Parts: sequence; C-alpha cells; structure tokens
Amino acid sequence: MPIQKIISKGRVPVKIYTHEVDEMAMQQLYNMAQLPFIHSHLAAMPDVHAGKGATVGSVIPTKGAIIPAAVGVDIGCGMNAIRLTIKADDLPDNMRAVRLAIEEAIPVGYNMHKHDRARESTIRSLSGGLDSILRKHKKIYSMQKKPYQTWIRQLGTLGGGNHFIEICLDENQDVWVMLHSGSRGIGNVIGQYFIALAKKDMGQHIVNLPDKDLAYFTQGAKHFDDYVEAVEWGQDYAMANRREMMQFILEALRKKFRKFGITKEAINCHHNYISQEYHFGEHVFVTRKGAIRAGEGELGIIPGSMGAKSFIVRGKGNPQSFNSCSHGAGRKMSRSAAKRQFSVDDVNQQTQGVECRKDKGIIDEIPGAYKDIDTVMENQHDLVEVVHTLKQIVCVKG
Repeated sequence: MPIQKIISKGRVPVKIYTHEVDEMAMQQLYNMAQLPFIHSHLAAMPDVHAGKGATVGSVIPTKGAIIPAAVGVDIGCGMNAIRLTIKADDLPDNMRAVRLAIEEAIPVGYNMHKHDRARESTIRSLSGGLDSILRKHKKIYSMQKKPYQTWIRQLGTLGGGNHFIEICLDENQDVWVMLHSGSRGIGNVIGQYFIALAKKDMGQHIVNLPDKDLAYFTQGAKHFDDYVEAVEWGQDYAMANRREMMQFILEALRKKFRKFGITKEAINCHHNYISQEYHFGEHVFVTRKGAIRAGEGELGIIPGSMGAKSFIVRGKGNPQSFNSCSHGAGRKMSRSAAKRQFSVDDVNQQTQGVECRKDKGIIDEIPGAYKDIDTVMENQHDLVEVVHTLKQIVCVKG
C-alpha cells in the first residue's frame, strides 16, 4: 500500500506507511521533523512505535549531523538467516532436544562463552578498530568490566530482550536457521558513551531541542568523526557476532541431524544502523532505527513475533521510503503492559506448535504484545515483495 499518513506541521514532512501509530510515536516523529538537518522528509515504517528519543521503525536522513540516540545502544542489531539443504521430513518429531542443543551452544542474556570461541581471523579484524576507539575515549574502559575479555567472549552470543534463534520451515518445507542479535555489551557501552557525550557537547543549546535525547554531533565538530568510527566498528562487530553465532548453531545441529549443507540463500542485514547514501539529490547519512535497507533486488529479513510468521523479502527500491522497509512486526504494547495483561497460559496458547520456553520470563515477548505481521506486510506492499514465508518450529529467546 502507498503512504497512508503524512505529518506536515514540522520543518519537513513525515511519510508514514500505516494508520496504526501510537500517540507517543507521533510526537517523537514530529520532534524529529523539527530538526534543522533532516533531508527531504522522514519515513516511518508499518511497524513504527515509540522508542527512546527517536521512533522505532523510522528512517532518518540527515545532512551534516548524526543523532547517536537514534541508533541507540544496540548498534548494528539485525538478522541472519540461512536456508539448509534438508527438509521438514528430515527433522525429528520432537524438537526439544534440538532447542536444548542450541541453548547449550549459545549463551543468552548477559552470559558469554567461557573461553574465546570466535575465529582468530574475526578477532584480529576487529581488534585494531576497537584499540583506536579506546585510545581516544578511555572512559569506555570504566563502563564495562574487563572490556577486552568481554567483547571477545561475547562474539557468537545472543543477548536478551527480543533477540532470538529460530528453526523455521518455508512454503516448500525447506529448513531455515534464523537469528536476531546485535553488538552485545561493547556496542551498548559505546552507544551509551556517545549519547551522553552528544548531550554534553551541545551544552546549553540542548534546551533548544524538542527532546534532549535528540542531541546530535555536527559534521566537523570535535567528536563527529569519532562517533562515525565507533558506530561503524559496532556495526562490524554485530555482523561478525551473527556470523560466528550461526556457525556455532550449525555445528550443534550437525550433531543432531544427518549431514546437511547450506544454500546460497544466506542473508545478514542490520536494522539499527547508519550508512552513507545518496537520496533526493544529496549525499546524506541515513539512520535506520528499526528498519532494513530494501534497495531494488536486495534481500532482507522481516521477522514476526514468537509463534507467528516471518518473511524473506526482496526490496523494490522505493525512493519515498529511502529504499527501506520494516524490521519486524513492531510492538503494540510495552513490556510492562504485556506482563500485566498476559499469563503463562496465554503464552502456551499463542505459541502452540513452537518448541520454546513457555514460562513467565518470556511473557513480555508474547505474540499478543506485537502488531499483526500480515497487516504490517500488506502496508509495505510498495516497498518489498515476499520471496519466502517462514513458520517457526523452534524458538530460543534471549
């Protein structure tokens, strides 16, 4: 469907691909639209909902400035999916042992590997960039206990919140492995550090902002290049984290199934990041906060909630969305509201047919806390086409 709502009272318009926008998200979009460096317009995806400062599900093109809080603290968060060469018939009837094998192989929450498991080449490729960042900003050392040991041992780990690992079946009964994770603890402290630094650098000028969380670095100013360097490193780390984790998962699965391979359909994409792109006649920084790039022909991943459908999509390169689409279903209620409204019985009912934890610890991730993924997909028909429809049969939550 085309753009369904336009906010035109800001300095630039906001083009929204859904009618389902909560009041707080609308205010956040309006706040961003008032900033002097937004290029052309803002785009809000069908999964749009309120975030901290910047709206989740928004695409923010900026000229000469970057807002660290728009990227947030899970720098480079995104998805990885691989189609295997096995079919549904090759899987055991009961997938509990498979779930437990994945949980044994992949630390979740705040946990990390007990020793360095990532490939040496991956660690070497990341080390130099982090050294450069830490030399310039030594305070980051104090924000994470044993930062060097931690970032290395968290390579190939899931994290918490809405991060997950799933085994899925597509419309052809092909088996997929899909995961959602980001830059873990090191990305979190880098994000926190530069968000605070942007507020400090703005000094008394921060009072002129519609929201202090929209504090920004101006190109050419003291810390702009440092933030660009740090956020690009965080994105590289997140990409490597997903790549390493996928290898550990495949190793665990090979111990449970007969021999299998992987196909050429392998996708690793960010949905919380900054890139430099060309739109509407200008070279700009594009911040996608809860959105994926959907350039013409580009493959991407749009996951539904736990127990719902997910999609492998091909971008249509729609210029009005800045070649973007949604990054998932999008929350329709907060985590605290979900815990008040739903019970463990509701979790059991809404995740029937999915091998997963079914306890009070995941109530805030219940499908009922999210928007309907079919509606979200219908609202972005102009942005992407569906290549594969996936249904989860195993879900490991962070």
